[in-house]
Amino acid sequence: MNKHLLFAFLFMPFSYASCGGIESASKQIRQGEAGEITASSQIAIAQTQSGKVGGYLENGVYIYKGIPYAKAERFMPPVDPDKWEGIRSCRAYGPTCPQGKRMGWYSDEQAFAFHWDDGYPDENCLRINIWTKGLNDGKKRPVMVWLHGGGYSAGSGQELPSYDGTNLSKKGDVVVVSLNHRLNVLGFLDLSAYGEKYAKSGNLGLLDLIAALRWVNKNIGAFGGDKDNVTIFGQSGGGGKVSTLLATPAAAGLFHKAIVQSGSMLRTMEAKYSRRIGAAAVKELGLNSSTIDEIQKVPYAKLLAAGEKAVTEVRAEADKEGLSSFIFGWAPTVDGDVLPIQPFDGQAPAQSKNIPMLIGTTQHEFTMSTYVPSMRTITKDQAIDILRKKYGDRTDEFLKAFSEAYPDYQPKDLIDIDLIFRPSAVEQAKLKVAQRGAPVYMYLFAWESPILDGMFRSTHCMDIPFVFDNVVRHASMTGGGEKAQILADKVSSAWLNFARTGNPNVKDLPKWEPFSVERGATLFFNNTCEVRYNHDKKLLELVSAFPLRGF
Repeated sequence: MNKHLLFAFLFMPFSYASCGGIESASKQIRQGEAGEITASSQIAIAQTQSGKVGGYLENGVYIYKGIPYAKAERFMPPVDPDKWEGIRSCRAYGPTCPQGKRMGWYSDEQAFAFHWDDGYPDENCLRINIWTKGLNDGKKRPVMVWLHGGGYSAGSGQELPSYDGTNLSKKGDVVVVSLNHRLNVLGFLDLSAYGEKYAKSGNLGLLDLIAALRWVNKNIGAFGGDKDNVTIFGQSGGGGKVSTLLATPAAAGLFHKAIVQSGSMLRTMEAKYSRRIGAAAVKELGLNSSTIDEIQKVPYAKLLAAGEKAVTEVRAEADKEGLSSFIFGWAPTVDGDVLPIQPFDGQAPAQSKNIPMLIGTTQHEFTMSTYVPSMRTITKDQAIDILRKKYGDRTDEFLKAFSEAYPDYQPKDLIDIDLIFRPSAVEQAKLKVAQRGAPVYMYLFAWESPILDGMFRSTHCMDIPFVFDNVVRHASMTGGGEKAQILADKVSSAWLNFARTGNPNVKDLPKWEPFSVERGATLFFNNTCEVRYNHDKKLLELVSAFPLRGF
């Protein structure tokens, strides 16, 4: 690979795409996919405000898929779904939001490991999925609402085997919820310059999330859930959605705990840029103020192409203006209305002061050696040559700080260990601590998958199968081995206890104290779990002098 291309790859930003003990045989059975299913007009029937829904019962868990939580016309805010008579069958995943081509399919290794399920696209995609152990049984189970990754442009509530809520619901007696919402040009094309009708168009995807949380608030009791104990959690773009909802006034009171996995988005789109993108897209489509309503009828593929071209053009302008942002293009907009302020810009949002948070990343995220095979056997000298392209005369200082943070590192760690997502996660935690409100806990997921000779390491998304206790269900990513299952038991238990109480401590983990600026406690999840204190403080301080441009 050309050295300049290699350097660009290494430092380019990427869009949001066991701890000991003996494992029992029942764990392997519990995590398997096979099981007796009962589906009939008498079993798994629940009453929602729109009508009755029929799900199915599998291995003691009631499962519902594709329930409409809202409806919406193109570029219009969501409204309540239509009511229906009789029992609506909700046993198969509903439509996913239309989106661009997933490039990962063109890599056989990625396609094998991630094992995506992209479903079928339709603009009528506002659907919700539920896993629960009981219906109308008087129990008030904690509710865990999963927000999928893929930035704000791709993904769905079903895209990975890891997302299945069966094991998490059964293990922790919680109600697990996932959902689809509008993405990319459908969810975030800002047409507010074209009149009041389109005033909220730049934040429709965010409004969809609020509509889903309102649906949960009104209906989850029928599924055995407690509307007063709701945790929102998400990874990558899903973590960004969690971060943004913490600062969205209309979401206040709809959730009570928050988990951000590899997605600490501190800032989002500014209206001046989102409006430029909207104007450029409208121009590309040959429309103007007098013909803007014709955009409702533009075929999706043409609409997306115009939007993507507009994002590219405006991003180039923003770069020239010196913009530094973690995400650019399809994302919520600070419009002074739906989203009044940047989520975590200088301070944590006041409205969420009393919401406990759990924040973390994986150790490698977008791993250089995963995508460039020659990097897997790189020498230290070769790695240093690459680092000098970025850190210049501070490279030796970087190496010293790196060795203090990771004393047992391999040469490839110098380019593999994530220094993009973790700095934002630590900054988010510091801002949260400064509020002197609810606690925040930090983790770093360092377990490396053995799949394909270990090429994925602890890559972006690797923690998800462990959180959902799905390492067997998603064995193509984890290997599904005993060590993975032991660690999954610990990770999922911590997430469940946090959802139940706001504290992730469980008996089989080291004492996990809240994060503070002074001590910087971070729990490392690996075959041996341990708490480290400000282990990479000097490294992050050095890296902060070399900021990344916006995505």
